[in-house]
Amino acid sequence: MTVCEYRPGLEGIPAAESAISHVDGQRGILEYRGIKIEELAEKSNFLETSYLLIWGKLPTKPELEEFEHEIRYHRRIKYRIVDMMKCFPESGHPMDALQASAAALGLFYSRRDLHNPAYIRAAVVRLMAKIPTMVAAFQLMRKGNEPVRPRDDLGYAANFLYMLSEREPDPLSARIMDVCLILHAEHTMNASTFSARVTASTLTDPYAVVASAVGTLGGPLHGGANEEVIAMLEEIGSVENVRPYLEECLQRKSKIMGFGHRVYKVKDPRATILQNLSEQLFEKFGYDKYYEIAVELERAVEEKLGQKGIYPNVDFYSGLLYRKMGIPTDLFTPIFAIARVAGWLAHWKEQLEENRIYRPTQVYTGYHESNYIPMEKRYS
Repeated sequence: MTVCEYRPGLEGIPAAESAISHVDGQRGILEYRGIKIEELAEKSNFLETSYLLIWGKLPTKPELEEFEHEIRYHRRIKYRIVDMMKCFPESGHPMDALQASAAALGLFYSRRDLHNPAYIRAAVVRLMAKIPTMVAAFQLMRKGNEPVRPRDDLGYAANFLYMLSEREPDPLSARIMDVCLILHAEHTMNASTFSARVTASTLTDPYAVVASAVGTLGGPLHGGANEEVIAMLEEIGSVENVRPYLEECLQRKSKIMGFGHRVYKVKDPRATILQNLSEQLFEKFGYDKYYEIAVELERAVEEKLGQKGIYPNVDFYSGLLYRKMGIPTDLFTPIFAIARVAGWLAHWKEQLEENRIYRPTQVYTGYHESNYIPMEKRYS
């Protein structure tokens, strides 16, 4: 066996062959099954995009209608899961609540019938239908309120916003949320997707696959950057303070949240779409001074660091959108997870097609042929 070069974090090492999505970081291109993200954001909706990712093709009208009907039918969650969630501490992070709740679904629906297309479809439908309900339910229950029942007459994004507040959302807000879900649905072999594929390769159930991916996304080096962007913009406080803040960050060599990407060396195409959506939302519902700060910070960072390929990523503008919709900051990453379930399930399904359990090697750096030391001869 050839010993490969060790690379921390497996950076640049292919972990799978996949036909699901493609990124060209030099040209700022993101494609789902060959279709550019800009076209999907303009012409598609989240459930159609999810169908594309998971089943590899755009659905016909009857196929999409059937998929949407199944999602609506399975939005509700069992009362025992609700009772379990009521026992979660109110101070718990929603991502931890989501991971536990997603795993609990496996107690009710897991048969691990992975060779049965009907089982695979049912798992896809249940996870995509119930994850938003669980996120919204925990948000209300941690405030001491009963969860809001889903509404079958509302679309996917509109129903989620409704369950958060029991108010039917404005159509523009619902459409913008739907586009946000499209933009976050898939992004090649990132940490949470790799976690999903590793878990899937053991042939465990898809509920465990999604729970493992949620746990990975919950880490501060993966999900959560849009939460920190909001905190950063609030710390800057004004347009006039942008450049002094940036200079201080550069002197301290501290990270500027929402900028830079392991893949993109130009502006993330999703950030461009989100910026345009922000302007639409602010035009209708009132301007946000932090958007002006964000635009000035983008301009200043480009002047200072653009030659190094550091530009806004998907997290830079998404938090501003969510906050304008009245969504709490610690729900930003769970919303990311709601969207990314589609990508994780696409990779789960693809992994099953030609599965081989992941078993990487390591570079051992410890001792050899050490002697056991009796307790009476050990010294600290």
